[in-house]
Amino acid sequence: MIETKSDWNDLRLFLAVARNGGLAAAAVETGKSAPTLGRRMLALERCTGRELFRRMPRGYELTDDGKALLSDVAALESRVMSLLASNADRVAPVVKISAGHWMTYLLCQKMDELIGGREVRLRFIAADEVSDIGRREALIGIRNKRPEASGLAGRKIGRIRFAIYAVDGSVDIWARVIGNTPSALWVSERARDGASIEVTSPRNALDLALAGKARAVLPVFVGRRLDPLKQLSKTIEELEHEQWLVTHHEDRFMPEARSVIDNVHQILRENCREG
Repeated sequence: MIETKSDWNDLRLFLAVARNGGLAAAAVETGKSAPTLGRRMLALERCTGRELFRRMPRGYELTDDGKALLSDVAALESRVMSLLASNADRVAPVVKISAGHWMTYLLCQKMDELIGGREVRLRFIAADEVSDIGRREALIGIRNKRPEASGLAGRKIGRIRFAIYAVDGSVDIWARVIGNTPSALWVSERARDGASIEVTSPRNALDLALAGKARAVLPVFVGRRLDPLKQLSKTIEELEHEQWLVTHHEDRFMPEARSVIDNVHQILRENCREG
């Protein structure tokens, strides 16, 4: 059992370091700097009178005492979250997910995995404009760079790759999305002297490609799954970019948010890894 006067904040940081196997990844998750986490873990060891970690060249490895504490703290976390979630009179707040059109498209395709059998109220904010996580415009944001603002935590998802898709290589009409995203600008540059069909929604570009009426630039995780689409090009190097899952440092510990955050990260990470 836990026998410590450390506060819950230190124990939450301990969970992050233990689960991530080191300070660098835990720093991304918690929004705390690696030196701060190192000092807090040292203070926790002094407070408990236990050596919790072995400091290795490439990370932190739990000792037997560390593993025992991890088990206790994880059980405590589970009990606290269950207690908060068991209030029958409480109406769970809406979990808002802000992402670009294609990430929203993917998450909608994976609703069973996203919800995980829980009763969750979701709201998708599908737009290329960035919602302000710090001001609670959304609880979860999918972004193309690591968060830098104070109070935000980020988890790297992977890299997104794009390619040209059509049902037939002979289709030379472009589906051109009107907008300022990198992929829209890339197509606009190449469709300038050729035939194109203009649309205001990226989803309509996909519809045109599926109907055999145009070629479209799509994320590989979208195009490779949809028959009868064929990939007509190598991945477009200049459009490749990172994706990060961004949350508010405090809100991400809400019981109704924790499982959704983990599920979103798992779904997107698997798809980025595959394409």
